[in-house]
Amino acid sequence: MPSSTVCSPDHSGTSAPAESSSTLLQRVIFPRRADPMAVRALYLDERSGAAPRVWPADGRANPLDVEVRVTNPSGRRVRALSRTSAQVPAQTEVSFAAYFNAFPASYWRRWSTLRTLRLRLDVEGAGRIDIYRSKADATQIHVHGELVEGMRRELHIELDLTPFEDGGWYWFDISTEDSELIVHSGGWHAPLSAPGRAAVTIGMPTFNRPTDCVATLAAIGSDELVSSIVTAVVIPDQGANKVRDQDGFAAAQAALGDRLRIIDQANIGGSGGYARVMYEALENTDCDQILYMDDDIVLEPDSILRAVAFSRFARHPMLVGGQMLQAQARSRLHAWGEVVDRQRMRWNKAPGTEYDHDFAQHSLRDTAWMHRRTDVDYNAWWMCLIPRTVAENIGLPLPLFIKWDDVEYGLRARAAGYPTATVPGVGIWHMSFADKDDATDWQAYFHLRNRLVGAALHNSDARPTALLADSFKHALRHALAMEYSTLALQEMAIRDFLAGPEALFDKLPTALGEVRARCADFTDGQVVDSQDVPLPAGGRLALQRMLKPPTNPVIIGATLLKRLAHQMRPVDARAQHRPQLALSRQDARWFVLAALDGVTVSTADGRGVTYRKRDPQAFRSMLARSVALHRKLAAEFPALRKRYRAAAPQLTDRTGWKRVFDA
Repeated sequence: MPSSTVCSPDHSGTSAPAESSSTLLQRVIFPRRADPMAVRALYLDERSGAAPRVWPADGRANPLDVEVRVTNPSGRRVRALSRTSAQVPAQTEVSFAAYFNAFPASYWRRWSTLRTLRLRLDVEGAGRIDIYRSKADATQIHVHGELVEGMRRELHIELDLTPFEDGGWYWFDISTEDSELIVHSGGWHAPLSAPGRAAVTIGMPTFNRPTDCVATLAAIGSDELVSSIVTAVVIPDQGANKVRDQDGFAAAQAALGDRLRIIDQANIGGSGGYARVMYEALENTDCDQILYMDDDIVLEPDSILRAVAFSRFARHPMLVGGQMLQAQARSRLHAWGEVVDRQRMRWNKAPGTEYDHDFAQHSLRDTAWMHRRTDVDYNAWWMCLIPRTVAENIGLPLPLFIKWDDVEYGLRARAAGYPTATVPGVGIWHMSFADKDDATDWQAYFHLRNRLVGAALHNSDARPTALLADSFKHALRHALAMEYSTLALQEMAIRDFLAGPEALFDKLPTALGEVRARCADFTDGQVVDSQDVPLPAGGRLALQRMLKPPTNPVIIGATLLKRLAHQMRPVDARAQHRPQLALSRQDARWFVLAALDGVTVSTADGRGVTYRKRDPQAFRSMLARSVALHRKLAAEFPALRKRYRAAAPQLTDRTGWKRVFDA
């Protein structure tokens, strides 16, 4: 049975007591008033009849033998008074079993030194507070119930962390009858002060995202508790639209003072920006934690506090990852956690999880798989905390420009004994990847080259058969889809990988320009306005007949042979000037595209189209070169693997990166 104590809080000041701050694991927080209604689901579960209730007639504080379900059709919504306080009206029930307020007990059980924790609530008014926990199979268990009434009081309820080996959460519910109840503050606390220091350097490389960057700076400086643990904020500004020129920058700078350091440097990509952050943190600050964040995020400031607290209480040094919520649909979570297939060198969602979960439609308690702890291989750098000791021991990011730098760093850290935990409730909002064409646009070069680098460093197979087979399969698919620019970039990627690790630093300032120039050689690599292209010759009926996908191996094989045969036929010259069809991105499947001679395809962000024109000569010559390059890769990979592994210490050393920064 959990223990409960009641204290009379001292509220003479506005700052949290030092002892309270040093034990804080996770504050209870509420949505901003400007947030869309769907975002409330990340903080509160306000559905009627949301959970079983224990409401004793005789006023006993802890009855576990009476359980009824309160249905509350007249319940009112909780009113946020601030980010950390709220009013629960009379005749209301609300559950805090929500993304930002439930406590991910199984993650703390697995990775931290803690075996107990305390829920502290500063409340005033009348109502009932019930604490629940879940098991890995999502079974819900009532743990503690407490009636409160009248005077303002502070509850301290001690809870056990041991029964969470495989999964499970803690949360609390509040219900009221005839009176309101005010939550002045609340939080999940450790029973003892955190070891080490809360001293974090935050780094956000930026490239022409100054408005978003200033908004994040303002969010960091606006919260007193968050700001108090920040030793520095480092902004490598690599764009032409400078952060310091934006409206609101002066106010954000004033809040952070001399802790804000903006460094103008050439565009050397995300890896160059994050390497600069780590270099500055190690060379010019005394921080204990380095927190990477993207420049185009919407920040929940409490995520910084939670990541730092998790790191301080971790049993051993480890990377602490934040999850990505979607900026365009803010109740949706992109990924719960991700793993890497080291044979094919592709990342994917962790087993048993799903992409694109909408909390406004399916609450935490309704989603059984979220109650099982998920272990990961890495965390993307939209938000990831790296302890100083890890950075000192394994070095800086690889000079990869963009793509795979975060994956490789996570795999490198894991190999050195530093795991990664992606912690629910630590999250930011970021642009959805559904609005990007990064598998086929200029970024395709970096995807493949850096996958190969990652395989050389972390694939256990001397000859990466699965990776090469996967790579060639996608090359064939790009050829059938008339994505000749993507094929050309893949050729560049393989050749640059074959050139060896010595070329990686040299390529940093030039690769982007070379890649974009190569894309411009092909019509499928150029985005145009659909109004500048003649109307398609074919209509919707012609398209509907083509959209049915092949469904079994025999039909798939027959369809592939027919489409390959089509590539050998002469091109309909009319399709080079007037597309046969106009396809949405969703309909642009290989079996449709490979039957056409000219077609426009919309871009993922909906801002234009690319005009794809079949070229039999390019199809034959580019596929022939792809076969030759993949054969060469297979033959030379064992030797290249040794070269890349031998060069890794120099590629991640501060000295090598300093030469780049000085240049």
